[in-house]
Parts: sequence; structure tokens; C-alpha cells
Amino acid sequence: MSQELIQAIDVHGHFGLYQSARRSIADEFMSGDEQIVVERARRANIRLTIVSPLESLLPRGQADAVVGNRHAAQIVAATPGLLQYVVIDPRRPETYQQADEMLQLPTCVGIKIHPEEHIYPIQDHGAAIFNFAARQRAVVLSHSSEQNSLASELVVFANQFPEVRLILAHIGCGWDGDYTHQIRAVQQSRHGNVYADTSSARSITPHLIEWAVREIGADRVLFGTDTPLYHASMQRVRIDHADLSDSDKRLILHKNAERLFGLPEVVKNDQ
Repeated sequence: MSQELIQAIDVHGHFGLYQSARRSIADEFMSGDEQIVVERARRANIRLTIVSPLESLLPRGQADAVVGNRHAAQIVAATPGLLQYVVIDPRRPETYQQADEMLQLPTCVGIKIHPEEHIYPIQDHGAAIFNFAARQRAVVLSHSSEQNSLASELVVFANQFPEVRLILAHIGCGWDGDYTHQIRAVQQSRHGNVYADTSSARSITPHLIEWAVREIGADRVLFGTDTPLYHASMQRVRIDHADLSDSDKRLILHKNAERLFGLPEVVKNDQ
């Protein structure tokens, strides 16, 4: 089987203007509107990208998640190939109300949280976020594992609220240089409701993705690119050419996402 023929699902994307504190030329490089995201996905044979708006996350500590969510709902509904996470910023109670409404939309399939960009320790707001998500029986994608968003602390809430399906973003990301945070946290899950995605730049490290699959199984690993911050094709090739079985690659590239989000399968993926 040629892995490139598999139509992947990207569970971790963004769109919009990247705005760092430094305001450097790299901000331009890492920005991309919805059309750029969809076109890059098409070239990488990614049939769906689940996005959150950068407008809801940046600049750090200053983003207006309410406005970003509103814009994203309009843009995603008008852009084939995109689905959406609604961003909850627990410092903004209005985002809970937005999430309650937007999760009823067919284009909104989960919740995105980012304790780093919104500047709050997950210990302070995790109970409220996960209690809300449990009532919705929602998928939650969280940035991890910097100091406000340690995977080991996020999994505590996933263990308390088994109705929530938690995706720990960025396999290999760690504030302390430890590549294992996300995978060790999945191993601490009591209910099988915790996953990790491949969207870190560190995913290109030799053996990292293969090690993750050996440790937790391919059924707990999801394909993500962090587009447009990283180039979608680069992230895709890392999985296509991983030292993994074809069946493991299918799970990572689309089958796990189809099951987790209740998305329709594409039969030709497995031909």
C-alpha cells in the first residue's frame, strides 16, 4: 500500500494571523488563512482539518476568544475541508456559553483549551472546564506540556471525568526538554479516554513516534500538524515514512479520528 493514498484527518490545525510577543518575520511565516490551510491539506491528501482560530489564542494573554470563536464559526461553515474546535478561555465566562451553543453545530466537533496562551494554571480551572465538557460528552484538545499545561496534571481531570475524551497536543513537547510527557500521561489514564497528537515540531525526531506507538499503542495516537505554524506536508511525510505497520499508520492518519469524532469513514482509504 502507498501510504500517500490514505486520506488523512488532521486533528490539530489553526488558521489566521500568528502574533508573537516579538512581532518578528516568523509571525508572517507561521500565519495562514483558511484557504491556505485547506490548500496545503489538499496537497498532503488531508481530507479534513479540525481548526481553532489563532485569533482566539494570540497575542498571549490578550486574545479575544469570544470574537475569534464567532468569526471561526462563520469561516468554517463556508469552507469545505474544515471542522472546528470552540475555544474556551475560562477567564471569559462567555466562552462557556458559546461552547454550549456551538457544540450543537455540525461543523463544531470539540473544545480547544490553551492554558499557556490564556495564561492560567490548569489546576485552577481544570475542574470547571472538564465538568462542562463532561456534560457535553465532548472531545477536549489541550496544549501540553508547558508549565501551565502539564500533561500529568491534565490527565488527573480526565481520570475524574471519564465522559471527556482528552487529546494531549504535541507529542515530544516539554518545557524541561523531556520528550515523554504526553505518552507517560496517556499511560496514567484510568479510562482509556486520553490520546496524544503528533503536532509537535519534535515529531520529526527519529524514533519518537515509533516509541510512542510501542508505549501506548497506535490506537491512542492521532495525526496533527499544527498548520499553518508548521507545513502540513512535512508532518504528513513523517507518518507516511514512519517505521510502523500499514495498519498502525491507518489508525494514526484517520481511523482513530473517525472513531473519536464520529466522522464518516472513507472506504477507499483502505484499498
